[in-house]
Amino acid sequence: MSPIPPPPAGWRAAADRAVARGERLDRLIPNMLLDSRISRLGYWYGTAIGWVWGGLWSTGRVERRGGLWVFRGMPRWTFARGGVCVGGCFLTGDGRVTDRLLRHEAAHKRQWERYGMLMPFLYLFAGRDPLRNRFEIEAGLEDGNYLPRGTN
Repeated sequence: MSPIPPPPAGWRAAADRAVARGERLDRLIPNMLLDSRISRLGYWYGTAIGWVWGGLWSTGRVERRGGLWVFRGMPRWTFARGGVCVGGCFLTGDGRVTDRLLRHEAAHKRQWERYGMLMPFLYLFAGRDPLRNRFEIEAGLEDGNYLPRGTN
């Protein structure tokens, strides 16, 4: 695994702005859609999608770790970056799945529980840059291998 490059100058201020922007956006979402029966249905639907996708493409072990269903051995094209959390499923390739990484992915699982099927849209709206994506920031950039240890 190659070393994680240092973050660009000013990344922390941009990250703080992204989180604050996300918190303002959350205030516009009706309460009945957040941490509710509706969001829980969306979480379970996402988990079902994760199970189907993982079941189709996983060539490695499927195990329950850190509160997640971990599907290993996924082809590289079936997930973004080092893996993807869909509902309660973490879909990844053959890389090491550490406790730190699982902690990061468990935070994404919690986000799925909070937002339900809004999660994919909100995540897309937050952007691909993990240093400016509020969901990655909130899940922990170091644990997600986006920043070297000791950067925060």
